[in-house]
Amino acid sequence: MRDKEFLDTNILVYANDRSVKAKHEMAKQILIDGIEKETLVVSTQVLSEFFTTVTRKIKVPLPKVTAQKEIMLLRSIETIVIDFNLVLHAIDISIQSGLSYWDSLILAAARKAKCAVLYSEDLNPGQNIDGVTIVNPFL
Repeated sequence: MRDKEFLDTNILVYANDRSVKAKHEMAKQILIDGIEKETLVVSTQVLSEFFTTVTRKIKVPLPKVTAQKEIMLLRSIETIVIDFNLVLHAIDISIQSGLSYWDSLILAAARKAKCAVLYSEDLNPGQNIDGVTIVNPFL
């Protein structure tokens, strides 16, 4: 069995945002490889943040219907649902690491899914938090 890989929101955003070509290509490749290997994991938080970001915050926002279709394409990816225990785990991670609650919630979801890696450009690459190693694929 291959190690699972958790995707932070920015990976999905760059896969759909063509304004930064190098990041767009890298993010697309991560998605293609991970879907092929069946190793990718996201959370309901990531999907929600993705929708908001690509429909309102990128240079050329996607129509809401297009963003919805992009999310539907991800339905085969394992999705961690945010529940009460995950919220408590995220709070613990935030207290212990000093990270924001939202970043801690991403890490808690990655940990719940038993992911070895979290792809993100928002956290310190190489850092291992709660058993999950942060990888910034854009460096």
